[in-house]
Amino acid sequence: MRTRGGGGRELSYADADFPADPYPGARPGGSFVHLDEIGHALGHHTGGWHLAAGDALEDWLTTRGAPGLARRRPVLAYGSNACPAKITWLRTELGLTGPVVALHAECHDLAAVWAAGLRQRDGQRPATLAALPRAVERHAVWLATEEQIRVLDVCEGRGERYHLSRLHSGTVTLEDGTVLGEPLAYTAAGPQRMPLLAGGTPVRTAEVGQAEARLLRGDPATSHGLTVTVL
Repeated sequence: MRTRGGGGRELSYADADFPADPYPGARPGGSFVHLDEIGHALGHHTGGWHLAAGDALEDWLTTRGAPGLARRRPVLAYGSNACPAKITWLRTELGLTGPVVALHAECHDLAAVWAAGLRQRDGQRPATLAALPRAVERHAVWLATEEQIRVLDVCEGRGERYHLSRLHSGTVTLEDGTVLGEPLAYTAAGPQRMPLLAGGTPVRTAEVGQAEARLLRGDPATSHGLTVTVL
């Protein structure tokens, strides 16, 4: 772990601290902003979001010529997009630009589950989003610029593997207590990205790791159970 600042506080880290493989990769346990292969921890107190070193996030974005928070859209990141090393991969391979703001969130009645199909490029099983009553999970929410969403569209195979959807199901609450109204999320567009039903039930990524998930057998669910508006 690479830290900056005094007092022993964890302020920043390098991508190497959160490797991308196996899918979905490691991720921080809190909110962060990511740029140049470095993630900076974020916290919230009076006046809004701040870097752990004390800089206001809005000012930090402005000084780097990046859109402010009001010009970004919340996108639920329940799979590898919360992994800092994956974010750098998006920059290198798909041209992602600018700071990525990823806020820690608590999700109710929603779950990341293993999808029915495997990824063609590496044979790993990706995650997909499903409705799951009484589930409580913690994921990230990107506050994404329009350009960053266009990159995510390419990565997620929008319209083929996943739809970009407005999410009406469940509740997503940020660390500062903000309840997001209808955040965006990538939801299954076809059978290969529908939840895998093993023994008739979906398998949560929080309960089964990639090594075991690749060996699962079952059938695609006919629905993810979510109420969404596909964009």
